[in-house]
Amino acid sequence: AEFFSAHPRIHYALRLLQDVGLGYLTLGQQSPTLSGGEAQRIKLVTELAKVRPDARRMRQGGSERSTLYVLDEPTVGLHMADTEKLIRVLQRLVDAGHSVVVIEHDLDVIAEADWIVDLGPEGGAQGGRVVAEGPPEDVLRRAQRSHTARALKEFLSQRRLAA
Repeated sequence: AEFFSAHPRIHYALRLLQDVGLGYLTLGQQSPTLSGGEAQRIKLVTELAKVRPDARRMRQGGSERSTLYVLDEPTVGLHMADTEKLIRVLQRLVDAGHSVVVIEHDLDVIAEADWIVDLGPEGGAQGGRVVAEGPPEDVLRRAQRSHTARALKEFLSQRRLAA
């Protein structure tokens, strides 16, 4: 990214790749060598490149449409530090007026959600029903019905102890 610092458009795109935890990729790397999560994050960078401060002002005036982004397990294979970067990037999309739906098992991502929809009560044929939904604090109250709520409650208590 620093090599292209004199070329603002290229530098900006490469910085975004770093922001979503893809700074280790090489230029010219072929797409079949990417994991599903890496490919999703590259698509995310493409969209983020369109979100500039000017676009945010235009959106507030109602002249630009918002977009719904749906990501399926984007943290697979990510280091914890890169997961934090990805969360910040997703928040930038929300701050710019877009909606982001993430299908995810990573508790760091779930803890940062504005709204959780927990399906269960088990997987496969024993699942598919909404067992809890709402802001994280509401979902935590359903710990007796929701595996996610129990795991999230323990995760958040350990996070508070570590802080």
